[in-house]
Amino acid sequence: MKEPRNDKKIYVPALGFHRLTPLYDWIAGCAGYGFRFWYTLMMQAQLEDEQRVLDLGSGTGSLAILIKQCFPGIEISALDCDPKILSLASRKAERAQAGIHFVRAFAERLPYPDNYFDRILSSLLFHHLTGDSKRKTAIEMLRVLKPGGEMYVMDWGRAANPVMRCLFFTVQLVDGFDNTCDNAAGRLPVFFEQAGFCKVGQLQAFNTIFGTLAFYRAVKA
Repeated sequence: MKEPRNDKKIYVPALGFHRLTPLYDWIAGCAGYGFRFWYTLMMQAQLEDEQRVLDLGSGTGSLAILIKQCFPGIEISALDCDPKILSLASRKAERAQAGIHFVRAFAERLPYPDNYFDRILSSLLFHHLTGDSKRKTAIEMLRVLKPGGEMYVMDWGRAANPVMRCLFFTVQLVDGFDNTCDNAAGRLPVFFEQAGFCKVGQLQAFNTIFGTLAFYRAVKA
């Protein structure tokens, strides 16, 4: 497994605290943003066998495993900066007999060459990043995508109503108001457009017990 060049970089772990990482899949399922939303994200990406796919911010590997099970001919890499969660993901993939290349690195410095992937999928990564890291990550995603390649992002978006906005305060208390303010303002598409993506748009949004989940698509020209 590759290591990030700056291993001491501070990051927000899943659920905000390292001690909660082993509970991530259970809490995600209870919160209602587990399998069905990963499946929705996968189907939006219109994946095909023989494509090269990156699961960016892969967490416990649920999305990457689902993709590999549905599209066994896909070459999939799963990247996360948290060694504890990658260890969980690797064990899950082994039990599922899913051949996935797990990489430990930071999203702002992807260890891949230019024009490498056909698709990038990202699930609940961006709200962990500072504004500057969001910009750098979007630029890196554009760099490693092939021309005509597409990226699909599922993350917290602008609240659909006041109730959803109140519920999202729970996420902000755990993951930090500075990191999540751009999500609350619905500014993720702005970062994608500024990075150079075209055809940026929101595909869907769903209300959950923690706020509104938004699904975005963008294309590299």
